[in-house]
Amino acid sequence: MKKSIFLFLSVLVCIGCATKKTTHKTTSISFQNVLDSIYKTNPDAKGLLVHIEAPDKNISWSGAVGYSDYKTKTPLQKEQPGLIASSIKTYVSASILRLVEEGFITIDDSIDGLISSKSKELLLTDGYNLKAIKIKHLLSHTSGIEDYVSKNNVGQYFDFITANKKYRWTRDEQIKITVERGDPLGKAGEIFNYADANFLLATEIIERITKKPFYTAMRELLKYNELGINNTWQYTLEDIPENTKALTHQYYGKYQWDSYDIDPSFDLYGGGGIACTSKDLALFSYHFFNNHIVKNEAVKDLIFTEITTKNGKTNDYYLGLSKSTINGFNAYGHGGFWATTVQYIPKLNTSIAVFVLEKDHKKLRKDILETLVKQLQQ
Repeated sequence: MKKSIFLFLSVLVCIGCATKKTTHKTTSISFQNVLDSIYKTNPDAKGLLVHIEAPDKNISWSGAVGYSDYKTKTPLQKEQPGLIASSIKTYVSASILRLVEEGFITIDDSIDGLISSKSKELLLTDGYNLKAIKIKHLLSHTSGIEDYVSKNNVGQYFDFITANKKYRWTRDEQIKITVERGDPLGKAGEIFNYADANFLLATEIIERITKKPFYTAMRELLKYNELGINNTWQYTLEDIPENTKALTHQYYGKYQWDSYDIDPSFDLYGGGGIACTSKDLALFSYHFFNNHIVKNEAVKDLIFTEITTKNGKTNDYYLGLSKSTINGFNAYGHGGFWATTVQYIPKLNTSIAVFVLEKDHKKLRKDILETLVKQLQQ
């Protein structure tokens, strides 16, 4: 009798395992079908990369379709990294919050004594009140600081890059150009103006406090090794991690750019610059929102700090973090210049990273996210 019961229970366990495997396989096929379908109707997107991190549903899935090099028609592999551009801003903010957690600074500290002496001198000369500008103003783009790529000169900036693809920018140079572009746009906290210059200054703060290059400090502060974020690095400033596949090409058809042809320093020093896999991007997002990076939840939640500007708007932007809606769910994350994005959906406890390899087709990010979320709800 005991032997019969044991056999019966063993059969049930095996059925359960088979069902779990079948469900996971079916889910993976479903997700891949979403990518294949969207790519089929949008082949000019060059390639698509996705990772879904949803532990509550036992899902950690990466997918790819298209080409990593469109000229040679080299197939895209799901483990290939790409440049995430402005999606780095959440990483920078998270690094600042780690320094808050460790007691070095607060987000209400003035930047006056925290940025480099060279940047301080430039900004003071241009009329900025550095004692009034706080760290939270940098991270929320409400500092009133102009940008080296302003709305008025973005075409000029891109035209220069097109004509000088191998030009190596420095952070100091970009901050200097920021000052040369124009006077302060307003007092701290009064106006929202998205500006990479804010995050270049934030990386200076990280360096001043840690006495290390910002990318080295971020790697430690954000616990890459501890959390298995193994294929992430600051492109050209750090060595490529071991066992990392070749960086995929990314394109901007409007200017006929291939990311391989352009020196990444035009977007490298905190406004952009990280290269990573879609899996690593989703893992960072998931771990951050689940208190695995900033363990003090009250400090972690400072990332949701809202600065209400003079016109009464918050612009759905917090500290290096944007708010959006996907299929009726609130989502928090950040997009990037090269048509990348990562979004965390609290209701589903899920992070999704999407790379569209052709910037001209960046709108596909939303289509992919919405369709995948529908699949996750089933």
